[in-house]
Amino acid sequence: MTEPRDQDLQRAISTVAQSDPLLKLLKEVKLGRMQPTDAGLRAITVSWMGTYQKVIEAGGLSRQHLRRLDPTPRLAVLIEQGVLPGDHQAVTSLRSSFETALQRAAE
Repeated sequence: MTEPRDQDLQRAISTVAQSDPLLKLLKEVKLGRMQPTDAGLRAITVSWMGTYQKVIEAGGLSRQHLRRLDPTPRLAVLIEQGVLPGDHQAVTSLRSSFETALQRAAE
């Protein structure tokens, strides 16, 4: 039987994955079909980061589960590809929310 916290983690992962721009849109950037500075790509990315932040801030996840949701690797790819600068408000806000949630979460 699946633990309630594990179910919460699976729901969180599913929610974040549904709108994840890394899966399809960055492929378009790498293939040269879309520019990293495209306004549409930026809007989708910022929206996804907002969803990611809401999932993290919803609470109820342990530190172990939050570590599985760590946005750092995805943010690094977005920054590396030139989609968003590291000091973009959405990037700093998501990082801050993650750190706060991690500090407040129970083991």
